[in-house]
Amino acid sequence: MRIMGLDYGSKTVGVAVSDLLGITAQGVETITREEENKLRKTCARIEELIREYEIETIILGYPKNMNNSAGQRAEKTEQFKEMLIRRTGLNVILWDERLTTVASERILQESGVRREHRKAVIDQVAAGLILQGYLDSLPKETGNEQ
Repeated sequence: MRIMGLDYGSKTVGVAVSDLLGITAQGVETITREEENKLRKTCARIEELIREYEIETIILGYPKNMNNSAGQRAEKTEQFKEMLIRRTGLNVILWDERLTTVASERILQESGVRREHRKAVIDQVAAGLILQGYLDSLPKETGNEQ
């Protein structure tokens, strides 16, 4: 089973999934919508991806402020989390996403992606960073246990 990472924004949701071993995260797509509160199609697409990739857990980027407080975006993310739980029945874990968009922009710049093409992929790169941060925090099996 795999883990899904989501970078939830006002008009987009970046999606990443883990490999089967839960070691690496790969960006999958960016889901876009016309209006912030129109989430039906967004949720339907996430549900399709959950079935396609056999997802067991969702890691949802949590946009805390730099001073560790939760602002308006964090509240909207918490509401989205509750909607995902209701619709999918999966465990949804909030994961601190501070500076992932900045890091995503830097990765894309250093990779030579032209500015006009970055917007299309920056959210899925951010989702990949969110998910990779979570995966890296998990205890690793060393294979040396007796």
